[in-house]
Amino acid sequence: MGTWTKQDRFNALLSGEKADRPIISGWRHFIDKEQNANDLTSSTVNFTKKYNWDWVKINPRATYLAEIWGNEYDFTDYHSVFPRQLTTILPKPSDVWKLEARKVFKSSSLLEQLAACKNIRTELPEIPLTQTIFSPLSVLLFIAGRSAYVYETVFGIDTPVTFESLFVENRSGVHHALHVIVLTIAEYVQELDRVGINGLFYAVTGTANPNLFDEAAFNEFSRPYDLIVLEAAQNGKRILHTCGPNAQPEKFNDYPIEGISWDTKATGNPSLLANVKATVVGGVDHHLFAENHVKTITNETKNALKLMENKPFIVAPNCAIPLNVTEETLYAFRKSITEKEITK
Repeated sequence: MGTWTKQDRFNALLSGEKADRPIISGWRHFIDKEQNANDLTSSTVNFTKKYNWDWVKINPRATYLAEIWGNEYDFTDYHSVFPRQLTTILPKPSDVWKLEARKVFKSSSLLEQLAACKNIRTELPEIPLTQTIFSPLSVLLFIAGRSAYVYETVFGIDTPVTFESLFVENRSGVHHALHVIVLTIAEYVQELDRVGINGLFYAVTGTANPNLFDEAAFNEFSRPYDLIVLEAAQNGKRILHTCGPNAQPEKFNDYPIEGISWDTKATGNPSLLANVKATVVGGVDHHLFAENHVKTITNETKNALKLMENKPFIVAPNCAIPLNVTEETLYAFRKSITEKEITK
């Protein structure tokens, strides 16, 4: 190939091929600029241009999919990147039967996100864009006010329904709810393709952790619904993110994905050399950005690139960059693949 574009590199690497140079990206929340399409557009575009990222993970507010079914949040009061949850439409386990599929064009939350994605595409016509989608199981947990991680609780819901009452006592109802959620998300994913989004950053959050869902439970409550969403996105590139400790990236080798992301530094997780089939996305400890350890971040980036130099690889933080990151740190991270390379 002659002159490589950012789209060329992104597509090649996520097709299991090498590119002319490494590519890099980072993402973070702007919690004061994520409550409407215009703010999300401006924060995403400005952040991308400022650091000349090679591709973009659009970072909508963490609750946007749960909002589809009527959950309410206080966007003036955040714990980390999660606004305080004021209500859940599932105060009782049996309420799962009340969930209904929602049409994209009748959902204010999804219309807002489609508008943002369309605007970002217009402002960044040459940059590969992926939209963040949470798995149906993760969305159900968010709706119910349950954490999708073993190490956190939902901010604002003190007494959510129990796992036992949902996944044992109301097992059939949970499958009804997951079916409703997946129909809604799959339709949304198809609309993302129509506005020019290049693929998904698909997060199963911490649900792959066997301390939250063992293998049988994950295979029952997550896997079939994951596959429906991922098949709906088959026209683009799909990067799966499995979050937190004991994330088991190898278990997704039979998923229809082109990229795989996990925290290589978390307890129970393999290194970058894990036995995964999809292109690895990550390699840099996102916690380092919280204390702005510039030298360590630069060294870790270079070490990851060296370790993966004979494989298709996309360097990125292992999860979202913390809110208190400085410009100096982000510039150093971006430049860690060398000044010469980032001007291409």
